[in-house]
Amino acid sequence: MHRKIDRPFLITVIILVVAGFFIFTSASLGLLARESVKFSSVAFSQLFFGIFLGGVALYATSKIKYTFWRKYAFYIFLFSAAVTLLVFIPSLGLESSGAKRWIDLGIVTFQPAEMLKIGFVIYFAAWLTNVRDKIHTIGHGIIPFIILLGITGTILLSQPDTGTFIVILVTGLAMFIAAGARWRDIFSLGAIAVAGLTLLAYIQPYIKDRIITFINPASDALGSGWQIKQSLIAIGSGEIFGRGFGQSVQKFQYLPEPIGDSIFAVAAEEFGFIGSVIIITLFLFLAFRGLKIAGYAPNNFSRLLTVGIVILIVSQSFINIGAMLGVMPLTGLPLLFISHGGSALLFALAEVGIILNISKFRKI
Repeated sequence: MHRKIDRPFLITVIILVVAGFFIFTSASLGLLARESVKFSSVAFSQLFFGIFLGGVALYATSKIKYTFWRKYAFYIFLFSAAVTLLVFIPSLGLESSGAKRWIDLGIVTFQPAEMLKIGFVIYFAAWLTNVRDKIHTIGHGIIPFIILLGITGTILLSQPDTGTFIVILVTGLAMFIAAGARWRDIFSLGAIAVAGLTLLAYIQPYIKDRIITFINPASDALGSGWQIKQSLIAIGSGEIFGRGFGQSVQKFQYLPEPIGDSIFAVAAEEFGFIGSVIIITLFLFLAFRGLKIAGYAPNNFSRLLTVGIVILIVSQSFINIGAMLGVMPLTGLPLLFISHGGSALLFALAEVGIILNISKFRKI
């Protein structure tokens, strides 16, 4: 039966976007002390490409029946992978801090990995639906999953973009579990993932540095440990109620990437423990409501697609928050709906639209 969209889910997203815009605006004041970054350019990217085009994308995808994504899943994944590979073309790819993660479109930059994330989720949901009765077999379950992760991981780790790959890995595991995979296969994949990340730590020095910093932030307090040190100072300075809107001190000079992956620390400093709990609660409710929509989804594909999108959004957000609190290694991932990143916000809102469309066909 065709019903109305899930309003609590949509309202939660709207609150996150609106609150995120005010937090972003306050954090952007820190750019005034940094001559290398122009406030006008990041504000335009966030407002136009993130909020405006993201809103248009949300509306559009909420009108597209979810069956469309299953029909074209394979081609969507191929297209997203091909676009992501464009970062390696010198005339298109933009390199920053040793990473090739962006495509230069002239007036703005675009991070195609955001497209690859949703492309992976759509195709994997379609695959798991097609092999639903054979998922317990090695040839139709764990092996295809490893191959798909291998393709995605090769593209992302070559940039390198370990954080995005970890989010995809976590999302894929959640979808694999939701599809009814054997726990033996889940534990096997977990062991392979740990071994793979350990190997990466030896191959990629920056990963090893982040792990060492996570274990002992004081080992290089003025280098790799600087960000987590300044983040904890900002969060601690907020105390219970915070310094007040716009009153963060750490965003000026001290806190790296105040509008990027460090924005939660800015929010915690200005709005304190109470504000931090509210942000975390909003993401928890988003997860709860999204998984509830998945529980009432009309079929297996829409259920797995909803689970994938919800975990994709929430896992990335909590990885970011965990890193700022010092309970997880730094990844450089933005806090969705709040951090600067027009392409990240655009695709996150488009993904929300897909869930809203599925919610209209829910079984109650």
